[in-house]
Amino acid sequence: MATLTGTQLGPGGQHVIVQDRLYIGGELVEPAGTGTIDVINPFTEEVAGRVPDATEADVDAAVIAARRTFDTTDWSTRPASERAEILTKASAIINSRMEELATLISTEMGSPLGWSIFGQVLAPTMVLDYYAGLGATYEFEQTRPGMFGPVVVRHEPMGVAAAVVPWNVPMFENVMKLAPAIIAGCTVVLKTAPETPLDAYVLHEILSEAGLPAGVLNIIPGGREVGAYLVTHPGVDKVTFTGSSAAGKKIGAAAGALLRPLTLELGGKSAAIICDDADLDTVVPALIDAGVMNNGQACVAQTRILASQAKYAEVLDAVTEAVANLVVGDPLDPATQIGPLVASRQRDRVLGLIDTGKNEGARVTTGGGLPDQDTGWFVDPTVFGDVDNKMTIAQEEIFGPVLSVIPYVDEADAVSIANDSLYGLAGTVWSADAAHATDLARQVRTGTIAINHFGMAFGAPFGGYKESGLGRELGPEGLEAYLEHKSISLDPAAG
Repeated sequence: MATLTGTQLGPGGQHVIVQDRLYIGGELVEPAGTGTIDVINPFTEEVAGRVPDATEADVDAAVIAARRTFDTTDWSTRPASERAEILTKASAIINSRMEELATLISTEMGSPLGWSIFGQVLAPTMVLDYYAGLGATYEFEQTRPGMFGPVVVRHEPMGVAAAVVPWNVPMFENVMKLAPAIIAGCTVVLKTAPETPLDAYVLHEILSEAGLPAGVLNIIPGGREVGAYLVTHPGVDKVTFTGSSAAGKKIGAAAGALLRPLTLELGGKSAAIICDDADLDTVVPALIDAGVMNNGQACVAQTRILASQAKYAEVLDAVTEAVANLVVGDPLDPATQIGPLVASRQRDRVLGLIDTGKNEGARVTTGGGLPDQDTGWFVDPTVFGDVDNKMTIAQEEIFGPVLSVIPYVDEADAVSIANDSLYGLAGTVWSADAAHATDLARQVRTGTIAINHFGMAFGAPFGGYKESGLGRELGPEGLEAYLEHKSISLDPAAG
């Protein structure tokens, strides 16, 4: 990886990837401060990488570089088809480095390699391909009839975007924000999560190789303080954030005080409604994949499983057996289905919520503790039965491999339970009658919902109701989140 300065040997003899500079203005530059961030491998609990801990002065430099590129170069006025070609080339390069990138991200945050290849690396290429296609066809200028004559409606780039991303699917989140920003003609300052900064350096390398001009993307690794400074920086025109609802509220308040456009993709506590006619032999394996994907560290995870009282025992037994048979271990072992959580603090938080579930009267049917692993921040894949939707484990986003199976009286009750949440990000309905399942889906107040499968449609808007966020990413809506809309009323006498 050409952008990485080199490797050092850690105290345990492990190789540590070292990057001692920041990507600002298209160059690797010395950071303003001397602080560093250690990237810890959550399986070995050893240092796997080290990057600079950016300061406010580094943020200033990155915003200035992005501002200069937007204001003084032709980047924002180039044909969108040219910007689309960059995404197409970047997608091809990522595909050629698939296993390398998946291994890097699994090392950073513990995602099982099999899932990492698809969810961490292949999915970003699909987003790049989608926006490359949209950029080649999107109408950035239209002429409409007006009261006094024709009106030209233009879609112009907002300017400098501040993008703050989480650690759970870092490259996917990076691309989900960068791809539409690039097509729009914006420039970006990307604040990576301190747990997963290494893959962003490689992504910059790939985009540069694909033809992205210097200064369009600037990378700032750092913690919350750096992120807070970035989103309120006077040189920023647009904010996009993915993370917890608590952090999103703070960012929303700060952006609101500045009347700054923002997109927030926040937490989730998604419900999977299993109808009585569903084939459990088909549904349960797919639903388990959707519930504990990425070790349960996914905002869209289907963690509330709703089953009718008539079928409850059967569903609970099937879910329990499937989860109990999941393979826990080294995330780089292709056989592993559940790897470690990203950090010791996350493991402790999940274990605390499991204890809360027990104390509130839910019954653990499998898991509930620590697996037999010598190292790593693991939690046993866990299923709770006898869960009331008012319990903490049914209301709070756990972000670990923990599923709650909740009974419902009838389908109206199922919809009511699904909607009884602070969140509204994703969901699923499972039934032999797809049309009926679709009717149920229409009643669930959530931003995305799937019938008899789980998946994201990259050409459709993604985002949530209620505390799951504001605005939408992906689809044309994701591009328009980076565009201003201007109306030019033409001279009526010009003919």
